[in-house]
Amino acid sequence: MLASQEGLQTAWNSPSHEPKFTKDLAPDLALPWVVRLRYGIVFGEAAIVLAMTYAFRLDLPLLGTLAPLAIVFCSNLLLHRTPNAFVRFPQRTLGAVFVLDTLCLSVMLAFTGGPANPFTLLYLVQITLSAVVLSRNWTWVLGLLSTVCFGLLFFFHLPLAAFQGHDHPGISPHLVGMWIAFIVAAGLITFFTGRVSDALRRREQEVLTLQEQIAKHERLASLATLAAGAAHELGTPLGTIAVVARELERYGSTLPNPDAVRDDAKLIRSEVERCRLILQRMSAKGAEPLGESARAVPVIDLLNEALGQFSEPQRSSVLMEIADPGLVTVLPVQAAVQSLVALLQNAMDANANGSRVVVKAFAAEGDISFSISDQGTGMSDAVLRRISEPFFTTKEPGRGMGLGTFLVRLFAERLGGCLSFESIQGKGTTATLKLPLNCSRPELRASV
Repeated sequence: MLASQEGLQTAWNSPSHEPKFTKDLAPDLALPWVVRLRYGIVFGEAAIVLAMTYAFRLDLPLLGTLAPLAIVFCSNLLLHRTPNAFVRFPQRTLGAVFVLDTLCLSVMLAFTGGPANPFTLLYLVQITLSAVVLSRNWTWVLGLLSTVCFGLLFFFHLPLAAFQGHDHPGISPHLVGMWIAFIVAAGLITFFTGRVSDALRRREQEVLTLQEQIAKHERLASLATLAAGAAHELGTPLGTIAVVARELERYGSTLPNPDAVRDDAKLIRSEVERCRLILQRMSAKGAEPLGESARAVPVIDLLNEALGQFSEPQRSSVLMEIADPGLVTVLPVQAAVQSLVALLQNAMDANANGSRVVVKAFAAEGDISFSISDQGTGMSDAVLRRISEPFFTTKEPGRGMGLGTFLVRLFAERLGGCLSFESIQGKGTTATLKLPLNCSRPELRASV
């Protein structure tokens, strides 16, 4: 048995094949934000053009400046209304969008002073956005395109007197435009990069959590495979021992003094049964419903079935407190019973001087909670942090494998519940198993 436990622990600690996520998630996450950002740019730049025309009395060709904005707006409307048509190629879609925006910006600048226009600073916005969400090649393409377009503005542009110098007294429109351009560029870069970075961090955390869950399930599958192999290999000799013990008991009844032989035979059979139960727990029945469908069961029957797996002296040490004796829950019964048995066994093992184990069951906010309290020595903070780790146990060698609590926690999480512990050193520990009151709901079935 110890060899089997060492093999299981080796399987658990061995490195698993973690999934590799090779797809770049940045374009997928950035696409919705790009759509919103372009709407803001279109309306913002349109407002700036109208303000420069009517507030600063600048003679701007409205058709030449607003036509590129109309093209950007229409392309963004297409992107917004038919996102599924572009979601397959997010890199190319965003690259094409940034190229179009750079060209439209160049046309607007050509009609409003060319290189003297302070809003040439907006070229940096497209380059920055491409650096955040696109590949290095696309960033170089945007950088070269912006450089070429800026250079062409020196030769092809309509000069604007307001942007030619700062000689007249007061604050010139050119200085005001530089200030506004800086605010706009800084605001757009900060807003967009912040949003995309937050989304990437959240997605990265989700991927890490998924990797951890997959690794845990792979290790659990290895554990279950080894446990099934151990159960298969040990099942035949244990069965043989049970048969021989039964025959020995019958033979002893024919002897003049049969009590000693009969008691030894019963002890052998009880130990064989104990080995069978250990193998059953090793098979991870407490961790997975094993295809068992959820069904309705009274909570009091659930607890009685769990207590039925203990001896009479052990059952007499348990005090049950059920808030609603008629309470009915819907869950995988056998898996729930095995989980309660594991928690009850831990509480009985921790109890001192024949103290009572208190079991409470109550429902609140759509959940059913089982609270199991012992009056043992309690656990330190260091033990509490590791209590649900596989193969971690504070029991003496041979009395526990360190799997029970781990399997109960895994079973609870698969049903959308949780397992928590509270402990005070010198006073005892309380384990609380919280499960959905109705595990047959579709959203819960999907998570199991």
